[in-house]
Amino acid sequence: MKIEKRNLAAIDIGTNSIHLIVAEIDPDTGRFRTLVRQKDLVRLGLGSTDMKYLSESAMDRALLSLRRFKKIADSLNAQVRAIATSAVREALNKDEFVRRVRTETGIRVEIASGVEEARLIHLGVLQALPVFKKRHLMIDIGGGSTEFLLGQERKVLFNNSLKLGAVRLTEKYFKNGKELSDTIAECRHYVRGILSPVERGLHEYRFDIAIGSSGTITNLAQLISVSKGNSPDMPLNGFTFSRKELAIAVDTIVSCATNEERSRIPGLDPARADIIVAGAVILDEIFDVLDLKSMTISDFALREGIILDTIEKFYRKKKLDHLHDIRYSSVLHIAENFQYEKNHAQQVARLALQIYDQTETLHHLGINERVYLEAAALLHEVGLFISHTQHHRHSYYLIRNAELLGFTENEKEIVANVARYHRKSHPKIKHEGYNKLDAEEQAIVHKLASILRIADGLDRTHSGVIKEVRCRRFKDVLTFTLLKNKLTGDDLEIWGAERKKELFEETYNTRVKFKN
Repeated sequence: MKIEKRNLAAIDIGTNSIHLIVAEIDPDTGRFRTLVRQKDLVRLGLGSTDMKYLSESAMDRALLSLRRFKKIADSLNAQVRAIATSAVREALNKDEFVRRVRTETGIRVEIASGVEEARLIHLGVLQALPVFKKRHLMIDIGGGSTEFLLGQERKVLFNNSLKLGAVRLTEKYFKNGKELSDTIAECRHYVRGILSPVERGLHEYRFDIAIGSSGTITNLAQLISVSKGNSPDMPLNGFTFSRKELAIAVDTIVSCATNEERSRIPGLDPARADIIVAGAVILDEIFDVLDLKSMTISDFALREGIILDTIEKFYRKKKLDHLHDIRYSSVLHIAENFQYEKNHAQQVARLALQIYDQTETLHHLGINERVYLEAAALLHEVGLFISHTQHHRHSYYLIRNAELLGFTENEKEIVANVARYHRKSHPKIKHEGYNKLDAEEQAIVHKLASILRIADGLDRTHSGVIKEVRCRRFKDVLTFTLLKNKLTGDDLEIWGAERKKELFEETYNTRVKFKN
């Protein structure tokens, strides 16, 4: 059945700016049509030592912007998805900011790791340029970080995020109009040092095209375009500039003595005059270190990537027997790295999903929560890589700190908690990790962990005895009928499940029985 079109708002909470896009999406095709674009210069990462804290004034500016964007989204009946990047993910007081945004605007903020940010930007780029079949290097210079992703089709061949950004480096080297001649060389040396892991990582690869996105790179491209006689209003998507043209633009920028003088350069956004020197140095050094000959501009970046990611996560996918694309590959990669017991993990995941699908009227969760459950089931025992003792806690730590592509930091926290509670203690507010979640996320952990515990119990012997679970509820009793895969007995499997059913009974206020 065809799904009706609907509106979706994506908010990119960056270090320098907050961006909004509202789009009409077609869940059947995955395409979207932009209805509204808005941007507020907020400088969320300004005024802090290496972005360790979000200042009160910065948070107030961000909240003012987010309240306005929420009104725009509501006026178009658009669901809001907000992703925060470098300034928020690095801040020690990020939980306070996330809480304030939720309380004062009703927006739930998700935090993206650096590599997840790169993946989302990449999704946007693939919609803007015809590079799907080509091997392409994507570079995005933000206010607090620079993302690199080498891809071909949807495959990620290399992915890194560095703490290099136009706002961050301005604070470090060019704050308060510091004399440029004393700091340019020092800044260049610093940037080269930070770029070294990317230089090493990309050394073995060749690529067909380098793509640049977001404010710093786009504004430098506009300056170059205007210098060639083009209109400042000319669309930049697909515009290509050379290494020589960039060098001339950088020389023009650094030769200006003041921000006011720079703001008058044709094509340069005056609002970026104070941070463009740092951004220009970063891009110039990237060109030099990676020996880039040219760069092509993508007009789409993180916010368009959020739209595409949301369509795929929440609207397009039907129920599958496994995770999808990059998320599935990433989960398996982590599992294999930590030498998981493959047959047991896959059996537990299979049984957990059978239970999940048959208990929808109890948990009232959706497709995305199903993904969390499967990921947690596949990874629930990776903590054994460290030690058998307290391995559930080790599983939490490993998942929480892994680079799981396709999952935001909030989603990783949920998956890690679900895996952590596959055994031993039930979720408690005193537990670190669990107490970071809001009430809605804690409820999801309760529901999913209770299912995972039973599924894990039903493979107590790690021998795949149970072929299928059939769930039937009558009044306040949920009966699990177990179909065996083997002729061997299932006494230990039932015993294992009986020992782990208490959380399920508490969570769903129902009694559980097992029979074969």
